[in-house]
Amino acid sequence: MDKINVDDINYAIYKIGDWKNDYEINQIGLSREIPVTEATIFHVKFSMEEIRNTKFDMSDKQVNGFVAIAEQLNPKIQEMELEDVIELEENEYQNILKELDELELLNNDETVPLDGEEYLIYKLEKEHHVTKSFPANEFTRQFYISELKRIKDALG
Repeated sequence: MDKINVDDINYAIYKIGDWKNDYEINQIGLSREIPVTEATIFHVKFSMEEIRNTKFDMSDKQVNGFVAIAEQLNPKIQEMELEDVIELEENEYQNILKELDELELLNNDETVPLDGEEYLIYKLEKEHHVTKSFPANEFTRQFYISELKRIKDALG
């Protein structure tokens, strides 16, 4: 059975679980994928920063990517005042950072089986300036498909 090192930055490793807080905007918090490695947390934080650093003009304000995405896709958010959405996104971001910093992680010197069903494992590949993730095994692929459907259904 193939194993991967927990500290391999070419993989993101998660467990299935729930966040402590409820989230409406931040897609990280809408997922049931909870990071279990330092490398995965690094990737998650980097991805959040990339989205937050992308700016869009809405009404008379400049908003980050999470606010813009939520305004486009989430009917609940579309009913809110833009100022409230901006404030909610900031609160969610701070809560997710706190949760990420408090997670119990695997030791960097451990290995995990690539084809196991204990962890969700994604292979990360750099394409131009974007890191893309691909399910690294069948267990992760099946979860990924059902998770996308769950999030899509939750958004209406």
